[in-house]
Amino acid sequence: MNNFINNLFGLHGRVAVITGGGTGIGRRIGLALAQAGARTVLIGRRKNKLDDAAAEIINVCGGNQAAVVTADLSDTRSIPQTAVEAAACFGAPSILVNAAGVNLRSSSDPAESTSAITLDNWEKTLAVNLGAPFFLSRELATGMDKGGAIINVGSLQSLRAGLGDAAYGASKGGVAQLTRLLARAWGERGITVNALIPGFFPSEMTDIVFEDKELIEKLAASTLLGRNGALSDMDGAAVFLASSAAAYLTGLLLPVDGGFLAK
Repeated sequence: MNNFINNLFGLHGRVAVITGGGTGIGRRIGLALAQAGARTVLIGRRKNKLDDAAAEIINVCGGNQAAVVTADLSDTRSIPQTAVEAAACFGAPSILVNAAGVNLRSSSDPAESTSAITLDNWEKTLAVNLGAPFFLSRELATGMDKGGAIINVGSLQSLRAGLGDAAYGASKGGVAQLTRLLARAWGERGITVNALIPGFFPSEMTDIVFEDKELIEKLAASTLLGRNGALSDMDGAAVFLASSAAAYLTGLLLPVDGGFLAK
């Protein structure tokens, strides 16, 4: 039984690159993939956060399981060099998780945010949330000669309008379509491209939401399970999409939302 499970879900001998790997969902996914056996490369803007996340992986998994690459993904022109640095850590990756994201809220009301958002915030949001997943995927896919798994991290706003800035919602809607387009483009090469659609999880990005106790209780009640997400709830879905168990799944948008979208 153990061999059966390991063959399906084990990631031993594989290299995974995770953007946004220093905090929140990205950090948690990096730890999960490492525990499944992958050597992980964490990419992010703040080296101290990346170093903390890498230290956690090494503490839990032991050995040389984690490396860090500092990069500002809002500068899309720097992405080719970031890809080179990531591949230099452990070799060409066969797993890429595009988890980095920003939500530069000008208002929690979408109607207000359409008038309040600045050009700079619009451009940065689209660059990090949509441009970086495309350009980094394109760079690293060239080394996935024997197939690979690309996992984008979308949002409930990939599928419906909701709380947050207009730029954030537009960018995450783009992530859903980008996932399908790349799945179609690279399927013949054995590269799967799927997206995780998280519900409401605690992170730096959602601190402003989780500070509102009444709102958080309302959101929890809007799920079928009656609670908001814990970061550990991302583990199984992320390992699954990265593993050979999901080898025949591509172009999929997988909600990890406690049934929020189904209610």
